[in-house]
Amino acid sequence: MAGGLPVGPPRHQFAPDRLWTWNGHDAYVPVDRAHDQDMWADLVYASLEDSTIIQVLDGLPSSSLSCVAVVADMLDSLMLEPGHRVPEFGTVAGWNAALLAARAGTGLVTTVEVDAELAAAADRRLTVAGLGVTVHSGDGNTVRPGSTPFHRLIATYAVEQIPWTWIEQTAPGGRLVVPWGRMGHIALTVADDGKSATGWVQGLGLFMPSRGTDQGLALHTVRGNDVPRWPVQVDQDLRRLADAHLLIALRVSHPDVRITTSAAPAEFTVHLHDGVSSWACAVVGTDGTTRAYEGGPRQLLAEVDTGWERWEATGTPPLWDFGMTVTPDGQTVWAGTDRNGPYAP
Repeated sequence: MAGGLPVGPPRHQFAPDRLWTWNGHDAYVPVDRAHDQDMWADLVYASLEDSTIIQVLDGLPSSSLSCVAVVADMLDSLMLEPGHRVPEFGTVAGWNAALLAARAGTGLVTTVEVDAELAAAADRRLTVAGLGVTVHSGDGNTVRPGSTPFHRLIATYAVEQIPWTWIEQTAPGGRLVVPWGRMGHIALTVADDGKSATGWVQGLGLFMPSRGTDQGLALHTVRGNDVPRWPVQVDQDLRRLADAHLLIALRVSHPDVRITTSAAPAEFTVHLHDGVSSWACAVVGTDGTTRAYEGGPRQLLAEVDTGWERWEATGTPPLWDFGMTVTPDGQTVWAGTDRNGPYAP
């Protein structure tokens, strides 16, 4: 291990020759290695917090090389040891699978990718790397790769519900690291009897969802030409929504409300929407004055305020205190210990 990241093939060996970047206005545009190698390299080796987009479908990013900081954090959470058998769901370009194999050993990693073209390209790169990784093309939520039980399991795309099939494939005492709800990743340990898995949130990070997942409408589509209710009373200092611990609590209490924030020297902006028909926007000036408006049938700012109050009433638990228990009947989210029961209302 080197700074939490296994030593393995460098990132650029797994980056396709065409990458994508936002043009700053209205679209993602291609960056081809053959035409602009310097810009291509800048995208591959951006900051530790920036991902590298490798595919765009219907004008939106559909696959990416995760940022190095998240890759390192997830692999550290996995607690992978030499000799462990491990499946990965979400091959993408193959780099993460290569890092897994560099740690676990040759022939012990199986990776699954739903996009057949991405799977084929990753297979070629992994073959060149000579790490004995087996690549399958299929739906990671249902496919059962290789011989089970596995010692570890990792996913690189977000799911709302942890597939029970993943836990079934993991040995008692085994560990799973899975992005949950596009906001962070959770590490689960399978119980000794194999009938449940329990663990805690490990960190934050945006992940692309499972292919075919209904992501709801984008903010601009939800808002449309809707006439806002103006003004909306806001009692909280919305600048606190930059707090990752609060955001996780709101993610748990109001899972369908999507919250994004942006900070500029003169103002702090918050956008909320439910992916269906309700939305809200608030702008906080440097003097703390807030201008807020919303539209649609729901009052999202008031809903979020309720979740905020619940978080404070329970002692403002940090994100690492939030956990999950998964059984064949479903999953339960809680804070503190699983004996406290669900945190969500």
